[in-house]
Amino acid sequence: MSEVRVHNFTVSLDGYATGEGQSLESPFGHAGGRLMEWFFGTRTFREMHGEGGGTGVDERFACDWNADVGAEIMGRHKFGPQRGPWTDEQWQGWWGDNPPFHTPVFVLTHHPRPSIEMKGGTTFHFVDASPARALAMATEAADGRDVRIGGGPTTVRQFLAADLVDRMHIAVAPLFLGRGVRLWDGLEGLEQRFAIEPVTSPSGVTHLSFTRR
Repeated sequence: MSEVRVHNFTVSLDGYATGEGQSLESPFGHAGGRLMEWFFGTRTFREMHGEGGGTGVDERFACDWNADVGAEIMGRHKFGPQRGPWTDEQWQGWWGDNPPFHTPVFVLTHHPRPSIEMKGGTTFHFVDASPARALAMATEAADGRDVRIGGGPTTVRQFLAADLVDRMHIAVAPLFLGRGVRLWDGLEGLEQRFAIEPVTSPSGVTHLSFTRR
């Protein structure tokens, strides 16, 4: 049976999953690359760039990112920094000509635009839909495989609030951001819906695995 999953999603100790001031040059705002430093050394990340990487605790979690995933749902601000109506439909996202998803990707936006077909099997579909409706579209496109909720924090929070997530991997990075967009706001009692298992890593990150009870 297919599942709805979150993977390799990182928050700071004070709960921020992205910093303030997102821009074209700074996808994570003032946080820069600090949230994802644990991931950059893994084999999963480095193989995307034709390099070798680590095989320790961080890699054990990182490598599940794409296993049996047939579609992704992401918020508009994971695709790019633009707000409001699209002023340049030539923009094809932060992910380059061959994005790492290799599946249909449903981008949630109040401003739909034509789909973009990329190299490697990724097609971005821009939809104005509720979490439940977006999940129905992604589930159909996934054709029996799992659906990944890719972020950012507002999108993950909406799917958690709607009780649509089956499994989740959250990496807690040992830093304080102080400002930005938080993941956990409004999710009081979330632990009652999930069994939570923590695993620490030499990188200083704590990996939290959430499994629906």
